[in-house]
Amino acid sequence: MVALRPDIPLLAPSILSADFAKLSDALAMLEASGAEVVHVDVMDGRFVPNITMGMPVVAAMRKITNLPLDCHLMIVEPSRYALEFVEAGASWVSVHQEADPHLHRTLDSIRKAGAKAGVALNPGTPVETLIDLFGCFDFVLLMSVNPGFGGQSFIPRILDKARRLDALRTERKSPFLLQVDGGVSLKNAADLVRAGADCLVAGNAVFKAPDPVAAVHGLQAAIRTARTK
Repeated sequence: MVALRPDIPLLAPSILSADFAKLSDALAMLEASGAEVVHVDVMDGRFVPNITMGMPVVAAMRKITNLPLDCHLMIVEPSRYALEFVEAGASWVSVHQEADPHLHRTLDSIRKAGAKAGVALNPGTPVETLIDLFGCFDFVLLMSVNPGFGGQSFIPRILDKARRLDALRTERKSPFLLQVDGGVSLKNAADLVRAGADCLVAGNAVFKAPDPVAAVHGLQAAIRTARTK
């Protein structure tokens, strides 16, 4: 299992922004570029107003890449499907606090299945709602856009939210990984790392760039430099 807080911040390109007709090419590009994690946005058309992919696609990707697959479940009743995503090949699984009334049980089951368990928070959900779960998850995913679609603009106040969560984990001595997803680009990547982020999810900033490999390297350079300053 990956350490809770990596010494070097991670970049997790979101496969949602790739050409779905060429997923194998996209994964090969990410491996060649040195990306550390592949973010997989799972949407059901109910929790969020979009439908993307499910377990069969995750299983197919697992066969052709060794990179960790980070499955972000934007679905209702995530407890019904979380373990199926682990069985399909997910290395990380995050479920939304807003979607699961029995979050502790779901997180525990993900961990017992051998994957990293994460909690995702919508922009309007306070980080303080997680205090009673500290120690029960491996990472927190802060949404910096309202989930459902790629290509949205970053919500600046998430920087303060990241700082508050970073302060809480220090205060409570709970060294979980802090991930941020939504509108991440070279304009805000360094600021997010300085606010406490350990892993940044980037979709359009990678796959819609003229040179996706160069975009990966540029984002990695920005976040690594920010951690050392």
